[in-house]
Amino acid sequence: MPRFDVAIAGELNLDLILYGLPEELPPERELLADRMALTLGSSSAIVAHNLAALGCKVAFSSLIGDDPLGRIAVDRLTAGGVDVSGVRQAGGKKTGLTVILQRRRLRNILTYPGTIFELSVPGLDLDFLSEAKHFHLSSFYLQRGLTSQVPELFRKLKAAGLTISLDTNDDPEDRWEGGLTEALHHVDVFLPNERELCRIARTGDMEKALLTMAARVPLTVVKMGEKGALAQRGSERVNARAVQVDFVDPVGAGDSFDAGFLSQYLRGADLETCLKWGNMAGAWSTTQAGGTEAFRDRLALQSFLRKFAPES
Repeated sequence: MPRFDVAIAGELNLDLILYGLPEELPPERELLADRMALTLGSSSAIVAHNLAALGCKVAFSSLIGDDPLGRIAVDRLTAGGVDVSGVRQAGGKKTGLTVILQRRRLRNILTYPGTIFELSVPGLDLDFLSEAKHFHLSSFYLQRGLTSQVPELFRKLKAAGLTISLDTNDDPEDRWEGGLTEALHHVDVFLPNERELCRIARTGDMEKALLTMAARVPLTVVKMGEKGALAQRGSERVNARAVQVDFVDPVGAGDSFDAGFLSQYLRGADLETCLKWGNMAGAWSTTQAGGTEAFRDRLALQSFLRKFAPES
């Protein structure tokens, strides 16, 4: 039996979120925020943390700097029940940091990459990752030291018997290339949002983009925010409505959806159940600042799940 349900290799950093800023940000002015939050950030770490909160055994590999930010991030994952044996520290390097300027109608996301760009396959313990039954990768384009090596990494993990899921997240250069087509040959579950799906398929038509991807990947799951989510597996399509909650911010909602969906997919649940759990997890993450804070309150999480979870 595999030691872990899920193994994840990816970026690890904190998010600094500022709230209450003016809609316009004029230069050379001292602008005031009315609230702030320093939370565990990075898509890979958010998925790992929230999968563990949902009862999965999770292994995590990453590269951090030798600084307090990196240590805080590792401590947050450890406290969440994630096995961080695969996290390495790079001497003389800085851990990345994301600053999110959250306003009413929009947000700006500013990332200092730090060690994010330096994680590569030679620095990963493939034996450790292979102790899981499933491997998940987020932030395909942000991890520049890893991106070109992903197809080979996927090939090795598939040969070891793992299934694979991928969430590219955004491409900062908006090119959507870099070996993604080759990587998708090894993917069992693809988890884009609407914009990402259309950019990858190179069409503005959501339906056309979905059918294009369904011909390349066994299961495509599309996150649509307030419109819910849908899954396409061959000719089969399943839709699920979003869950309504008291909203704080959208940080990490898509990553939390991934955690909710995969938590059920790995248990062999049907697509409708997987989508509903994805929508629940994504919604729950928006009820507190950042992508993991809501999941740190296990009692509140369990109460929410009992209220909204599909009947078994």
